[in-house]
Amino acid sequence: MKKNIYSLILSERVVDAIDRLAYQNHTNRSNLVNQILAEYVSYETPEKRNSEVFDRIESLLGSVFQVAEAATPTTLTLRSSLSYKYNPTVRYQVEMYRTHDVAVGELKVSMRTQNATLSLLVGQFFKLWARIERAYHPETRLSLTDGKFVKLFVTDLSSSAAIGEGISAYIDAFDHALKSFFYLLDEPERAAEEVERTFLAADLPL
Repeated sequence: MKKNIYSLILSERVVDAIDRLAYQNHTNRSNLVNQILAEYVSYETPEKRNSEVFDRIESLLGSVFQVAEAATPTTLTLRSSLSYKYNPTVRYQVEMYRTHDVAVGELKVSMRTQNATLSLLVGQFFKLWARIERAYHPETRLSLTDGKFVKLFVTDLSSSAAIGEGISAYIDAFDHALKSFFYLLDEPERAAEEVERTFLAADLPL
């Protein structure tokens, strides 16, 4: 969304109050004034939409995943532990775009590990999930790069709550399938069947 510079004449006390509130909300004066004016005229800014999407994700997944403190207003990171040697952590980073001509945002799934076997197994799961998703949704947009699984969320869902619910459902299904895959490592065919069953049962809208 394009932004322009405008000159406003404001009371010094009003500006002081705005600055204090901006500091409390970890933002700056311009962003806060923009949000206040947008709310007054009933316009949903990208920042407000992102906040509502993230709030919905946290309300649905916060009891199961560890929610990391937001690094930026456009990203939310969730963490999940995998039942494997040393209980490695799976990182789910959701990034929402300011504009959504093609996609509303993306999900990056990764795991930091120096264990070559674990990296290989995680990579195998990423490829399996990607193959299943592409089989049922050929138009899906995802990629595997630098050991990360990247999924673009292309959707016609209009409300922030619905988008948040869709992203939550995807992460929850992906994490459940990943844990099932590792639980059934000694039965690869059954593991693949369970991953596919989990994908289909989720009925993902994104």
